[in-house]
Amino acid sequence: MATVDVTFTPLPAHVRTARLVALAMARRVGVAEDTLDEVRLAVGEACSRAVGVHTNRAPETPVRMRLCDDDSRFTVEVTDVGPLEDDPEPGLSSLDAARLAATVGTDGSLDALPPGFGLVVIGGLVEEVLVTSDPAGTHVTMAWPISRTGNGGG
Repeated sequence: MATVDVTFTPLPAHVRTARLVALAMARRVGVAEDTLDEVRLAVGEACSRAVGVHTNRAPETPVRMRLCDDDSRFTVEVTDVGPLEDDPEPGLSSLDAARLAATVGTDGSLDALPPGFGLVVIGGLVEEVLVTSDPAGTHVTMAWPISRTGNGGG
């Protein structure tokens, strides 16, 4: 089992680096090739959300990301310093399909992203996602199956 802990300054420019680190480890441990885009997008959303929380609450405190693998899954946990209530995208629990559909313009574009959209995107990309909040902050934990016959395993 490998564990990688990453901390980064809460700047939007560092989200890309966090995505690349997660993608490299996912590939190394054997996440299926057709799932790697989901990993990249979900990690990007979680890290962007954390950067937003840190910008509002603690701009000098680094965002934390922990990547782990075991025999069956690859897990990424992104932790920020704020409680879920301080989410820069509040309202996830009340977001439903009708509200999301109401934001789609007549040309199919999104007129405005509803609050909580980043976590909704993560939920749509990742079958196994858990969002928890404790005194240390909010934890967005995502997991993907490992296919040891995939990209080389680890």
